[in-house]
Amino acid sequence: MRRFRWWSDRFHRADRAWRLVALAVAVLAASACVAGSGGEEPPGTGEPAPTGASGSGDAGADGTMTVAEFERDINGAVSIAERYWSERFESSGQRFQPVREVVAYQRDGEVACGGQEVPRNNAVYCSAGDFIAYDVNWAVAAFRQIGDAFLFYLLGHEYAHGVQVRLGIRYDFTIQQELQADCMAGAYLGDSVRAKALTLDDGDLDELREGLLAVADDPGQPWFAEGAHGTAEQRTDAFFAGYERSLDPCDLT
Repeated sequence: MRRFRWWSDRFHRADRAWRLVALAVAVLAASACVAGSGGEEPPGTGEPAPTGASGSGDAGADGTMTVAEFERDINGAVSIAERYWSERFESSGQRFQPVREVVAYQRDGEVACGGQEVPRNNAVYCSAGDFIAYDVNWAVAAFRQIGDAFLFYLLGHEYAHGVQVRLGIRYDFTIQQELQADCMAGAYLGDSVRAKALTLDDGDLDELREGLLAVADDPGQPWFAEGAHGTAEQRTDAFFAGYERSLDPCDLT
């Protein structure tokens, strides 16, 4: 079993399994959106997960994933993302304003973005209110099934959408926005590994690459359709370009 570990100034976690399979990564990709398009239900979510992302919770499928661990990982992922983008902005002489809030919700309509209800089984960045919202039951269940890598990818991609807004980036087509966010998420993870804020063991990237090959828009979906995210090859290329070469290939200028 391979391991995924992270450290930050405020949080320390023992290494925990990173189990990435094609279906699992498909869940990650489905959750990456700005305006609230629906996500997919992750494996093993027939029963509701504990709510609220607080308290000790029960162990997950592998005996290690608790709700308290989930809460610490969410906080850690947000902390690393804030630090990462703050450093990047400062290095270019700009002041970075962190995403205002990360909100957990449980029910359809509990959170709204620009007057539109955010549905369950989803995670979004809302530019209208400058916040990230995620369905806590869905995210805890996916966390238990997949591992903590889910949260770092999820927060990295959604945070990338917040950065796009801060940089004033606008695209005519959703696919351009999403592939850039994939690249930025890859850069965030890759740079964090190189800075030793995250540690991946040998083989983890091969598993991630294989999983990303299964992530694609439905066959026949036009690239220019609203909500299009890209083919498996496009998404894999975008993510690993960022992971391997940092932000240079992400076209942020």
